[in-house]
Amino acid sequence: MEFLKSAVASAISKGPAFPYAFGERADIDQSIWTLHNGTKREDGSRCSIFSFDAVANKSRLPLARNALRKLRTIRHPGVIKVLDTVETDTYIYIATERLTPLGWHTKRKSLAEETIKWGLHNIAKTVKFINTEASSVHGCIRTSSIFTSESGEWKLGGFDILSSVKDDEAIIYTYGTLVPDFGRYVPPEVSNSSWEIIKRNPIHAVDAYNFGTLIIEVFNGSFTGAEQVGQTKNLPPSMHQSYKRLINPNPKVRPSIAHFLDQGRRNGGFFQTPLIQITEDIENLGLKADAERDELLSQLDEVSDDFPEDFFKMKVLPELLKSIEFGGGGPKVFGVVMKISSKLSDEEYDAQITPVIVRLFASPDRAIRVCLLDNLPLMIDHLSQKIVNDKIFPQMVTGFTDVAPVVREQTVKAVLTMVTKLSDRAINGELLRYLAKTANDEQPGIRTNTTICLGKIARNLGSNTRTKVLTAAFARSLRDPFVHARNAALMALAATSDLFSEEDCAVKLLPGICPSLVDKEKIVRDQANKTLDLYLQRIRKYSQTLPETVLPPTTIGATNVNAPRMGTPQQDTSWAGWAISSFTNKLASASGEIQSNANSNEAAQQQRRPSSVPPATSQNNEKSVMINSPQQGGQNKPNRDPANPFASASVETANEDTETEDFGAAWGDEEVEPDASTSFDSLAPNVLSAAPTATYDDKGEPDFAGWLTAQAQVKREAKNPLPKRLAKSSQTTGNRPSVGVRSNTAGQVAPKKVTTLPARTKPPAPAKKAQPKEEEDEGWGDAWD
Repeated sequence: MEFLKSAVASAISKGPAFPYAFGERADIDQSIWTLHNGTKREDGSRCSIFSFDAVANKSRLPLARNALRKLRTIRHPGVIKVLDTVETDTYIYIATERLTPLGWHTKRKSLAEETIKWGLHNIAKTVKFINTEASSVHGCIRTSSIFTSESGEWKLGGFDILSSVKDDEAIIYTYGTLVPDFGRYVPPEVSNSSWEIIKRNPIHAVDAYNFGTLIIEVFNGSFTGAEQVGQTKNLPPSMHQSYKRLINPNPKVRPSIAHFLDQGRRNGGFFQTPLIQITEDIENLGLKADAERDELLSQLDEVSDDFPEDFFKMKVLPELLKSIEFGGGGPKVFGVVMKISSKLSDEEYDAQITPVIVRLFASPDRAIRVCLLDNLPLMIDHLSQKIVNDKIFPQMVTGFTDVAPVVREQTVKAVLTMVTKLSDRAINGELLRYLAKTANDEQPGIRTNTTICLGKIARNLGSNTRTKVLTAAFARSLRDPFVHARNAALMALAATSDLFSEEDCAVKLLPGICPSLVDKEKIVRDQANKTLDLYLQRIRKYSQTLPETVLPPTTIGATNVNAPRMGTPQQDTSWAGWAISSFTNKLASASGEIQSNANSNEAAQQQRRPSSVPPATSQNNEKSVMINSPQQGGQNKPNRDPANPFASASVETANEDTETEDFGAAWGDEEVEPDASTSFDSLAPNVLSAAPTATYDDKGEPDFAGWLTAQAQVKREAKNPLPKRLAKSSQTTGNRPSVGVRSNTAGQVAPKKVTTLPARTKPPAPAKKAQPKEEEDEGWGDAWD
């Protein structure tokens, strides 16, 4: 082999330039030619090279030259396509399309019956052309003269003795006997006489007989000789009669190849096959009417699984693609294209299918777009990520906003197929924006499919946006009026439960799921129970990993100054048990007796005063200022229950006709109608008697109730100034600051002036009764900030 290559290279170097490189050898039996696979040096395209060594086969050189001349002059689709030739005194090279000897397939019996019929039909048409239009005799029809192209079509070669009957000095008469294995295939009339006999017989007689022997060879894998002629083993029954007429010993009664073709093409004939019909119609697919096109496509769909793949790849597929782009082939043609293209390699797919798909996605035809989206699962594996992101996805997103609902719905469904090829930027950016629109589509089916789509692509979303997007989307779907949309949201929540944190499950998702437990539709209620159980199991499992408390541990015997008033519930399991136990525990922990000492010194009072009450500035102001009330006649108001933690322990100034403030209003109680006898200071604290009363030692804890009361008074005074007759005078009764007044920046308490009235005088007329208005927010929530 290496010697042959070196010899060929040496011959080429000494002869004219031959722009093709020799490859491996493909042997041909019963031929004067040596077949090599080759490539074109310029672009690397594949080809085949027939080589003839004129030095080693000098006696057959006229046959080689005749074949070279006839191949140059005879042009037919069934004849080998010649690319280039070189002839010297020592060699002849013929570069052709890439070919494979037919004998490779027939010897292995790898061809289906329909494929053999299709191939014989092609060779019959070619021989008919040679006999009729070219007025010539081939004289060497056998498997060694037939080749298959890259498209799987049978091509006729072996033109070594092809001669025109009009030429009296034709090569067949002189050199016909030099053909390899001449005696096995020669007709009986030539075998008994010479090639000169063909002048006295019909022009088709020799080729008709050889065509009959070809039928035997292709169906049986070989032809042994004259003893096999007439046998019908392995031949289709429909072909028996016509075959026997071809091999008739009398050349004058043999039918021509044209007549053989007509017999096969009759209704029910052996050449009436879908594959042969497709071959004849496919080239004019774009020009056919709709009914004819549909009939042809139906045939394509039926035969594409059983017939030669190469033919569909090289011949049928290009014609179908042209029909889709330019001939109005429509979705049905595209479906056949996808079926054929599934058998292509990645390189073939990129070369033939991908460019067409990109152009079709840019087409405004809705039918084509829907067909592309339907067949996307068949295409996506062959498309690169760059092609999808740069060329297909930007065109596909126009379907999200198309006016046709079917386009929007198919676009949403196609996301599931395409998401694996999209970049993170495309998914978390443009795709989510369009899905947000389809989630609010007017069509309930599109909204439902969007929810399903989000549930299935949840793991492709970015971790930074996943929880926010899914929570909002599923919450909206749970409120959808369409029952299947709500059910889809619940199923999506169940499928994506592992993507949420336990805190999000408890705080964000469960509140949205619970209303579905009482949905009007049973299908929703059942799914809600399943989803809820799934989340509850996860939350309960997580809660077992949490500590019992995060509060710092308390040391035995330590001062309980900073302890909160509310105790932690221990034994009582009732809903109010924690509040009751907190009070009783606090009282039980108090030591000593409650003292009432009217003559207690200032230090004792200072020690027992609440922390919210500023210290007194002088002994002269120890006694609280007292305002006489017409109803009470100046009697002192009793102090609040020291056991109530919300009661004020020491209150400074108030009108005597003002009752204790009701804090229940802040928790949703009924509003209190304002009374004419109630002044704008009605919410101020009550005034204590001048006589000292027993105080409750709160261990320095803040007086929360007193602080709230003072805050309320300050706000009401700011909003509603006092009437002129109750306006504050410039005189003060003391320098003791009011309860609840915040200290200034220097840390000192600003004194509050208190308006006094002469003792035992009639109070001023009450202010005009104000119109009832809605209870305003006192801003207590600000204290928790």
